[in-house]
Amino acid sequence: MDSRTVGIPEVDGTEDVAVVIDVMRAFTTAAWAFHRGADKIVLAADVGEALAIKACQPGWLALKDGAPVRGFDLVNSPGVIRDTDLSGRTVIQKTTAGTVGALAVVEAKLALCASFAVAGATARALADAAADSVTFVATGEDGRAAEDLACAEYLDRLLAGDRPDPDPYLLRARTSPAADDLRGGRRRGAHPADVELCLEVNRFDFAMKVGLEEGMAVLRPLRPRPDAASAVHRAR
Repeated sequence: MDSRTVGIPEVDGTEDVAVVIDVMRAFTTAAWAFHRGADKIVLAADVGEALAIKACQPGWLALKDGAPVRGFDLVNSPGVIRDTDLSGRTVIQKTTAGTVGALAVVEAKLALCASFAVAGATARALADAAADSVTFVATGEDGRAAEDLACAEYLDRLLAGDRPDPDPYLLRARTSPAADDLRGGRRRGAHPADVELCLEVNRFDFAMKVGLEEGMAVLRPLRPRPDAASAVHRAR
């Protein structure tokens, strides 16, 4: 499978199959939200849209980067979401980079959102789709985020049929500026466990697919077919 990796500014609308990567922390947080029972995640373009959607859907929960603020119920932190019961809930997510990247490719034939936590399942979903090519969208730092590029390269190796050792890729993520900022408390709304949770490989057995539903960008878990249930373990 042919692949290329771009930043959000390089997305040009020609992406038939895209994987939007935000390791620290949007799509690690999203994966944990589904694990904790969320039904779906609606991706908002900005804070105003997130609050407008919530105003029309009072039972939905709004989530954003940074410290808690009025109108938002959750913060973009896997460590916080890990301890939150979201059974049957809809979450509205707005983040600085991840949701922006997902919205840029939401009309692709297949658009997945990924992090290390769902890497194996993401590779399996791409293989099942029999795509000829894939565009990885590294969202952090205009496509230069070390953790997102490492995850893209790890996914590319999986798609090539390799069984790569994840440790070198995780080391790049662990020593990235984003990880340093989280550990140093320079990102508000962070939990002490966030970095380590973002470095868990194949923690979950589902991919995450984004598409348009009733005019909204909606992220849902994409679970493996029964005959592919061991895909994540084969990718370890």
